[in-house]
Amino acid sequence: MSTQEDVKKYYDREYSGAGYAAGRMFPNEELMRFMGRNYFKMPFDERKNIKILEVGCGVCSNLWPLGKENFDIYGIDISAASLEWGKKMFERWGTDGELKAASMTELPYGDKVFDVLLDVLSSVCLDVKDFDKFLTEANRVLKPGAKMFCNTFSTGSEAFINHAPSVKIDEYTLDGIHRENSPYYGNFFPLRFETPEHITEMFNQHGFEVTYLELLTRTYYNRQEPFQLIVLEAFKRQDA
Repeated sequence: MSTQEDVKKYYDREYSGAGYAAGRMFPNEELMRFMGRNYFKMPFDERKNIKILEVGCGVCSNLWPLGKENFDIYGIDISAASLEWGKKMFERWGTDGELKAASMTELPYGDKVFDVLLDVLSSVCLDVKDFDKFLTEANRVLKPGAKMFCNTFSTGSEAFINHAPSVKIDEYTLDGIHRENSPYYGNFFPLRFETPEHITEMFNQHGFEVTYLELLTRTYYNRQEPFQLIVLEAFKRQDA
Protein backbone atom coordinates (compact mmCIF):
# COMPACT_ATOMS: atom_id res chain seq x y z
CA MET A 1 0.00 0.00 0.00
CA SER A 2 1.38 3.44 -0.93
CA THR A 3 1.75 6.18 1.65
CA GLN A 4 -1.11 8.18 0.11
CA GLU A 5 -3.36 5.13 0.23
CA ASP A 6 -2.52 4.89 3.94
CA VAL A 7 -3.60 8.49 4.40
CA LYS A 8 -6.80 8.01 2.39
CA LYS A 9 -7.76 4.94 4.39
CA TYR A 10 -7.13 6.75 7.69
CA TYR A 11 -9.17 9.84 6.83
CA ASP A 12 -12.02 7.95 5.17
CA ARG A 13 -12.36 6.00 8.41
CA GLU A 14 -12.10 9.10 10.61
CA TYR A 15 -14.58 11.22 8.67
CA SER A 16 -17.02 8.36 8.15
CA GLY A 17 -17.08 7.73 11.88
CA ALA A 18 -16.72 11.17 13.44
CA GLY A 19 -17.87 13.60 10.75
CA TYR A 20 -17.08 17.22 11.63
CA ALA A 21 -15.37 16.08 14.83
CA ALA A 22 -12.55 14.57 12.74
CA GLY A 23 -11.63 18.09 11.64
CA ARG A 24 -12.55 21.54 12.88
CA MET A 25 -15.51 23.84 12.37
CA PHE A 26 -13.69 27.14 12.01
CA PRO A 27 -10.72 28.38 9.99
CA ASN A 28 -7.02 28.28 10.73
CA GLU A 29 -5.93 31.53 12.40
CA GLU A 30 -2.70 31.93 10.43
CA LEU A 31 -4.60 31.44 7.19
CA MET A 32 -6.94 34.28 8.15
CA ARG A 33 -3.92 36.49 8.84
CA PHE A 34 -2.56 35.63 5.39
CA MET A 35 -5.88 36.56 3.80
CA GLY A 36 -5.99 39.77 5.82
CA ARG A 37 -2.51 40.79 4.70
CA ASN A 38 -3.24 40.15 1.06
CA TYR A 39 -6.93 40.11 0.15
CA PHE A 40 -9.44 41.39 2.71
CA LYS A 41 -8.84 45.01 1.73
CA MET A 42 -10.04 44.16 -1.79
CA PRO A 43 -13.55 45.48 -2.64
CA PHE A 44 -16.16 42.80 -1.94
CA ASP A 45 -17.50 42.65 -5.50
CA GLU A 46 -13.99 42.18 -6.95
CA ARG A 47 -13.17 39.16 -4.80
CA LYS A 48 -15.13 36.78 -7.03
CA ASN A 49 -12.32 37.16 -9.56
CA ILE A 50 -9.86 35.53 -7.13
CA LYS A 51 -9.78 31.75 -7.58
CA ILE A 52 -8.62 30.01 -4.40
CA LEU A 53 -7.68 26.32 -4.24
CA GLU A 54 -7.21 24.53 -0.93
CA VAL A 55 -5.44 21.16 -0.99
CA GLY A 56 -6.48 18.71 1.72
CA CYS A 57 -9.57 20.80 2.43
CA GLY A 58 -11.23 18.19 4.66
CA VAL A 59 -14.64 19.37 5.90
CA CYS A 60 -14.01 22.83 4.38
CA SER A 61 -13.59 24.71 7.65
CA ASN A 62 -11.11 27.01 5.90
CA LEU A 63 -13.08 27.40 2.68
CA TRP A 64 -16.54 28.31 3.92
CA PRO A 65 -15.46 31.68 5.42
CA LEU A 66 -13.68 32.54 2.16
CA GLY A 67 -16.85 31.70 0.24
CA LYS A 68 -18.83 33.97 2.57
CA GLU A 69 -16.26 36.67 1.82
CA ASN A 70 -17.14 36.30 -1.90
CA PHE A 71 -13.98 34.54 -3.14
CA ASP A 72 -14.25 31.83 -5.82
CA ILE A 73 -13.38 28.70 -3.83
CA TYR A 74 -12.20 25.22 -4.83
CA GLY A 75 -11.06 22.30 -2.72
CA ILE A 76 -9.54 18.87 -3.15
CA ASP A 77 -9.07 16.09 -0.64
CA ILE A 78 -7.88 12.52 -0.97
CA SER A 79 -10.80 11.45 1.23
CA ALA A 80 -14.18 11.42 -0.51
CA ALA A 81 -15.80 10.95 2.91
CA SER A 82 -14.44 14.30 4.08
CA LEU A 83 -15.89 16.06 1.04
CA GLU A 84 -19.39 14.83 1.85
CA TRP A 85 -19.08 16.67 5.15
CA GLY A 86 -17.57 19.61 3.29
CA LYS A 87 -20.71 19.91 1.18
CA LYS A 88 -22.79 19.91 4.37
CA MET A 89 -20.53 22.63 5.77
CA PHE A 90 -21.22 24.79 2.72
CA GLU A 91 -24.95 24.22 3.16
CA ARG A 92 -24.71 25.05 6.87
CA TRP A 93 -23.12 28.44 6.15
CA GLY A 94 -24.98 29.26 2.95
CA THR A 95 -22.04 29.23 0.59
CA ASP A 96 -20.79 27.06 -2.26
CA GLY A 97 -17.62 25.90 -3.97
CA GLU A 98 -16.26 23.18 -6.22
CA LEU A 99 -14.95 20.08 -4.44
CA LYS A 100 -13.08 17.14 -5.96
CA ALA A 101 -11.61 13.92 -4.58
CA ALA A 102 -7.99 13.99 -5.73
CA SER A 103 -4.36 13.76 -4.68
CA MET A 104 -2.12 16.76 -4.05
CA THR A 105 0.47 15.19 -6.35
CA GLU A 106 -1.97 15.05 -9.30
CA LEU A 107 -4.12 18.17 -9.21
CA PRO A 108 -7.18 17.78 -11.50
CA TYR A 109 -6.95 21.22 -13.09
CA GLY A 110 -5.42 22.88 -16.11
CA ASP A 111 -2.37 25.13 -16.18
CA LYS A 112 -2.32 28.66 -14.70
CA VAL A 113 -5.86 28.54 -13.30
CA PHE A 114 -5.61 29.76 -9.70
CA ASP A 115 -4.65 33.01 -7.98
CA VAL A 116 -4.11 31.45 -4.54
CA LEU A 117 -3.22 27.99 -3.26
CA LEU A 118 -3.69 27.04 0.41
CA ASP A 119 -1.90 24.21 2.21
CA VAL A 120 -2.99 24.12 5.85
CA LEU A 121 -1.27 21.16 7.52
CA SER A 122 -2.05 18.99 4.49
CA SER A 123 1.23 18.40 2.68
CA VAL A 124 2.69 17.23 6.02
CA CYS A 125 1.34 13.84 4.89
CA LEU A 126 3.77 13.78 1.96
CA ASP A 127 7.33 12.54 2.23
CA VAL A 128 10.03 14.66 0.58
CA LYS A 129 9.71 12.91 -2.78
CA ASP A 130 5.94 13.42 -2.94
CA PHE A 131 6.23 16.99 -1.59
CA ASP A 132 8.50 17.69 -4.55
CA LYS A 133 5.75 16.40 -6.88
CA PHE A 134 3.18 18.55 -5.09
CA LEU A 135 5.23 21.73 -5.54
CA THR A 136 5.60 20.92 -9.24
CA GLU A 137 1.81 20.64 -9.49
CA ALA A 138 1.28 23.79 -7.42
CA ASN A 139 3.48 25.74 -9.81
CA ARG A 140 1.60 24.31 -12.79
CA VAL A 141 -1.91 25.27 -11.66
CA LEU A 142 -1.00 28.74 -10.33
CA LYS A 143 -0.89 31.87 -12.45
CA PRO A 144 2.37 33.83 -12.58
CA GLY A 145 2.47 36.09 -9.53
CA ALA A 146 -0.08 33.94 -7.67
CA LYS A 147 0.37 33.42 -3.94
CA MET A 148 0.75 30.25 -1.92
CA PHE A 149 0.18 29.80 1.82
CA CYS A 150 1.76 26.84 3.62
CA ASN A 151 1.38 25.86 7.27
CA THR A 152 3.48 22.80 8.10
CA PHE A 153 5.34 20.93 10.85
CA SER A 154 8.82 22.04 11.95
CA THR A 155 11.74 19.84 13.00
CA GLY A 156 11.85 21.96 16.16
CA SER A 157 8.93 19.90 17.47
CA GLU A 158 9.64 17.45 20.28
CA ALA A 159 7.59 14.94 18.29
CA PHE A 160 10.40 14.95 15.71
CA ILE A 161 13.39 15.41 18.02
CA ASN A 162 12.28 12.63 20.37
CA HIS A 163 10.45 10.54 17.80
CA ALA A 164 11.15 6.94 18.92
CA PRO A 165 9.60 4.43 18.44
CA SER A 166 8.77 6.15 15.14
CA VAL A 167 11.46 5.80 12.49
CA LYS A 168 12.61 8.12 9.72
CA ILE A 169 11.79 7.15 6.15
CA ASP A 170 13.82 10.09 4.82
CA GLU A 171 15.73 12.94 6.45
CA TYR A 172 12.57 14.91 7.25
CA THR A 173 9.78 12.33 7.34
CA LEU A 174 8.67 9.96 10.10
CA ASP A 175 6.65 6.80 9.48
CA GLY A 176 3.98 8.29 11.75
CA ILE A 177 3.62 9.35 15.37
CA HIS A 178 4.05 6.23 17.49
CA ARG A 179 5.08 7.74 20.85
CA GLU A 180 1.92 7.61 22.94
CA ASN A 181 2.44 10.89 24.81
CA SER A 182 3.18 12.86 21.65
CA PRO A 183 0.75 15.27 19.94
CA TYR A 184 -0.74 13.66 16.83
CA TYR A 185 -0.23 10.18 18.28
CA GLY A 186 -2.28 7.72 16.26
CA ASN A 187 -1.39 9.23 12.90
CA PHE A 188 0.31 6.05 11.72
CA PHE A 189 1.22 7.30 8.26
CA PRO A 190 4.16 9.40 7.01
CA LEU A 191 4.45 12.89 8.47
CA ARG A 192 7.06 15.37 7.25
CA PHE A 193 8.78 17.93 9.48
CA GLU A 194 10.63 20.79 7.78
CA THR A 195 13.41 23.26 8.55
CA PRO A 196 13.02 26.86 7.33
CA GLU A 197 16.11 26.42 5.17
CA HIS A 198 15.04 23.19 3.48
CA ILE A 199 11.47 24.22 2.74
CA THR A 200 12.64 27.59 1.39
CA GLU A 201 15.10 25.81 -0.89
CA MET A 202 12.36 23.49 -2.18
CA PHE A 203 10.03 26.39 -2.92
CA ASN A 204 12.83 28.24 -4.71
CA GLN A 205 13.61 25.17 -6.83
CA HIS A 206 10.00 25.05 -8.00
CA GLY A 207 9.70 28.63 -9.19
CA PHE A 208 8.49 30.32 -6.00
CA GLU A 209 9.91 33.16 -3.94
CA VAL A 210 9.30 32.97 -0.19
CA THR A 211 8.29 36.38 1.18
CA TYR A 212 7.18 35.48 4.71
CA LEU A 213 8.29 32.70 7.06
CA GLU A 214 7.69 32.46 10.79
CA LEU A 215 8.01 29.76 13.44
CA LEU A 216 5.12 29.25 15.85
CA THR A 217 5.51 27.13 18.97
CA ARG A 218 2.76 25.90 21.25
CA THR A 219 2.95 23.46 24.13
CA TYR A 220 0.91 20.44 25.17
CA TYR A 221 0.40 18.66 28.50
CA ASN A 222 0.96 21.70 30.75
CA ARG A 223 4.01 22.91 28.82
CA GLN A 224 5.72 19.54 28.80
CA GLU A 225 5.69 19.01 25.03
CA PRO A 226 6.60 21.83 22.61
CA PHE A 227 5.30 21.54 19.06
CA GLN A 228 6.54 23.92 16.38
CA LEU A 229 4.96 24.98 13.09
CA ILE A 230 6.27 26.81 10.04
CA VAL A 231 4.02 29.47 8.50
CA LEU A 232 5.13 30.38 4.99
CA GLU A 233 3.94 32.67 2.23
CA ALA A 234 5.36 32.66 -1.29
CA PHE A 235 4.53 33.82 -4.80
CA LYS A 236 5.08 32.17 -8.16
CA ARG A 237 7.78 33.99 -10.10
CA GLN A 238 6.76 35.50 -13.42
CA ASP A 239 9.39 33.48 -15.28
CA ALA A 240 8.50 30.15 -13.63
